[in-house]
Amino acid sequence: MARTTALVLAAVSLLAMAGCRQTTVGNEASTENAASPAAAGSIDGTWKADIDSVQFDRKPDEYLLQAGQYSCKSCAPTYTVAADGAFHAVSLPYADSMSVKVDDDHNITRTAKKGGRQIGQTKMSVSADGNTLTGSFNDTSVENAPPSKGEYTETRLSPAPAGAHAVSGQWKTTKLANFNAEQLTFTFKTEGDIVHYSSPSGYSYDAKLDGPDVPIKGDIANTTASVKKSGDNSYQETDKRDGKVVGVATFTLGADGKLNVVSEDKLAGTTTKWTASKE
Repeated sequence: MARTTALVLAAVSLLAMAGCRQTTVGNEASTENAASPAAAGSIDGTWKADIDSVQFDRKPDEYLLQAGQYSCKSCAPTYTVAADGAFHAVSLPYADSMSVKVDDDHNITRTAKKGGRQIGQTKMSVSADGNTLTGSFNDTSVENAPPSKGEYTETRLSPAPAGAHAVSGQWKTTKLANFNAEQLTFTFKTEGDIVHYSSPSGYSYDAKLDGPDVPIKGDIANTTASVKKSGDNSYQETDKRDGKVVGVATFTLGADGKLNVVSEDKLAGTTTKWTASKE
């Protein structure tokens, strides 16, 4: 579920929820003979995440756009940039510069670059009554792969400070919609003690059970993954960045044939649960 799970659920994408994306999938450790049964009956195959099954356990998203400055207070790490439409330096895993353009008093456009290349854009729109925020994102961070696109809806939890833009305040994610198939689809294949992961969204890795961290191809933040077997029909992937654990995801095959996923964002302290069905 590397980018797929990460992308679709918890982080919704590099720019979708905050400008800081997470990866998910977990580690895998196994006994000497555990890999073969797993290959035969658990996660092997092509899966598609059910976007309607996503359940969030996370702190509210919090933004502040006031006095010409935009801040994402719920991001990990947090950041602040001038909201003048120009690009300004940021220090984020998936972006080194960002622009925030105020389109009007209810709409803004946030664009991110890394290494001079645009890697994503999110448009945020607040309803006339100020209580609903709708975001639409276009993530182009993976070169030579289809863009990841989708929408999310958030409900206001706290009012915007006096004089602040309508996007300001605390928000709770209530719905994900219109994600393209590439970012919802992923394939696991186990061969002996090797787990192969790939997604049409451009991410892949080949990890040995209980083996060392391996690069996640397509991930521009140089995230690595390791995998272990955590049960008869359960695998866990652990993602690291600069040697630090940033995400853990557990994939368990249910009696109904669905893949149950629990994804933990260790930086933000959030958990996302969802299911996937075999294609």
